Amino acid sequence: MGFFNSMEEAIMNFLELFILAVGLSMDAFAIAICTGLAMAKSNIKKAFIVGLYFGIFQAVMPLIGYFAAALFADMVTAYSHWIAFGLLCFLGGKMIFDGFKKESYPKDKEPSLRPTNMIPLALATSIDALAVGASFAFLYVSIIPAISLIGITTLVISMAGVKIGNIFGAKFKSKAQIAGGIILILIGLNILGT
Repeated sequence: MGFFNSMEEAIMNFLELFILAVGLSMDAFAIAICTGLAMAKSNIKKAFIVGLYFGIFQAVMPLIGYFAAALFADMVTAYSHWIAFGLLCFLGGKMIFDGFKKESYPKDKEPSLRPTNMIPLALATSIDALAVGASFAFLYVSIIPAISLIGITTLVISMAGVKIGNIFGAKFKSKAQIAGGIILILIGLNILGT
């Protein structure tokens, strides 16, 4: 009986953590779609690179929050929405501006997947995970399995987002890029409103 109770408890804990991981990855999913919109053609390597940025940040930020729980959680939570809002509005505005150019991404030039472009996006979507990491510390959650599941879930969901965005981007080109920029700004406004 005790074995089945602990097995049932483990399954419930896994399901709760998985649902949390999916929830945390939704901003990354939306931005991965926007990234895919701007690509002339996506492939598994590009989707994996995008997913890796988001997955790593979604795993590392709760780890930082976990260890900084008592000291900085309140300060970071107080300003995190403003930081995310600023980053997303800047990047969304740039996408809209590029979308209004005659040819926003010629065939030989695509959105860069370099750290200078991807880190601000990954940071903006993972700031809320700091508070989640702090709550893990107070709830005595095993941090390594938790952040591993969050990171892997975000990686897979972001890869799917790139592919979905690319399918629509190939059909609608610059209009899709403008829509992607508007989506980033709306995500930023939504973060600001919560």
